[in-house]
Amino acid sequence: MAQSPVLIAGGGIGGLATALTLHQIGVPCVVFESVPELRPLGVGINLQPNAVRELLDLGFDRAQLDAVGVPAREWALVGLNGNDIYAEPRGELAGYKWPQYAVHRGKFHMMLYHALIDRAGPGSVQLGARVTGYETNADGSVTAMIENPDGHIRQETGALLIGADGIHSAIRAQMYPDQPPIHWGGALMWRGTTRCKPIRTGSSFVGLGTHRHRMVIYPISHPDANGECDVNWIAEITVDDPANWPQSGWFRQVDIDDFVHHFNSFTYGWLDVPAMIRGADIAFENPMIDRDPIPSWRDGPVALMGDAAHAMYPTGSNGASQAVIDARTLGASMLEHGVTAQALTAYDTRLCGPVSDLILRNRGAGPFGLLDMVDERCGGVFDTIDEVIPARERADFMAGYKAAAGFAIDTLNAAPPTIAAGARLPG
Repeated sequence: MAQSPVLIAGGGIGGLATALTLHQIGVPCVVFESVPELRPLGVGINLQPNAVRELLDLGFDRAQLDAVGVPAREWALVGLNGNDIYAEPRGELAGYKWPQYAVHRGKFHMMLYHALIDRAGPGSVQLGARVTGYETNADGSVTAMIENPDGHIRQETGALLIGADGIHSAIRAQMYPDQPPIHWGGALMWRGTTRCKPIRTGSSFVGLGTHRHRMVIYPISHPDANGECDVNWIAEITVDDPANWPQSGWFRQVDIDDFVHHFNSFTYGWLDVPAMIRGADIAFENPMIDRDPIPSWRDGPVALMGDAAHAMYPTGSNGASQAVIDARTLGASMLEHGVTAQALTAYDTRLCGPVSDLILRNRGAGPFGLLDMVDERCGGVFDTIDEVIPARERADFMAGYKAAAGFAIDTLNAAPPTIAAGARLPG
């Protein structure tokens, strides 16, 4: 008798990474994605070394990652007057066995999608199919309610259901019907990409300003013959009274003149932020939002992952990375416990608590908390950072965040593979 498939609600990064992992270990699955066509949407995201390790173990190679992004060489924080607060090498330059990648989110997403279709066949993804809810069955299986584009609701039954349906997850809403609304603390982001020459090392991730008024800048492509590449930027302010902010919709295209004035003073000998922003073809406004942690990601044969489980502020650059880790941890749990609810319990026990703590840590500015500390002590303007925050205090702060986020160097380098090469479930 054929094994019932695992049903995956959502074909984003987390859902596709889960499907690729399950296919790798011999577990049949199908992804249900609401959009009728997948397109390379979005701008820059970062993949931390712990996630890159998992992608290489999934069978991707560095040439494929280089086609969608670029290895990061440096992570740096800079004060309002352009002086360094903290800088460190990243990826292999820092001593990791694996690189950190800054990638174009849409290109990375399509890389995962095409790999799944190539490996598991076109039937592994059903587009135009939105999972609206589920019912658990007496035999331990689960039935998903799936809405087609014409509004017709059909049912699909599987061994397990994985809710990878994002921050607006219908699966999570059924698990927690009384959950609080999406949380917004008042931070507004404007995002875009500009074709220009990169700064500092040529592949640096730079946070500039204060916790309430900052830029994040990093390249997401390799330089061309003229030394230019696609530079991703995020311009951010925090408003004092979010309830009174005049907005007519989130994740919307806006005119650059609507916001560039906030950053007119960010001009230095090595960087002209207003000119860089004006060099973009298009810009989008969106809030920095997350959801409050929940006590469990599991309900019987159903589990949440990715943003459905732990939508978090992007301050630690680990939202996509954590989705990949979720997928691999799910696969490892199934190798240990089979395609069972017990596997989901093991996955939930391992990740829910620590990642819930990370949500709150990111809400408190994550690694950008150093900018907040500098702002509190000197207003973001200084000549010598050691007189504001000693080097040991800065290093300890960053080490604490890396440990909480799961990519402390020594721990990660010494860890065995999440899924051993060639591991498959019997049958």
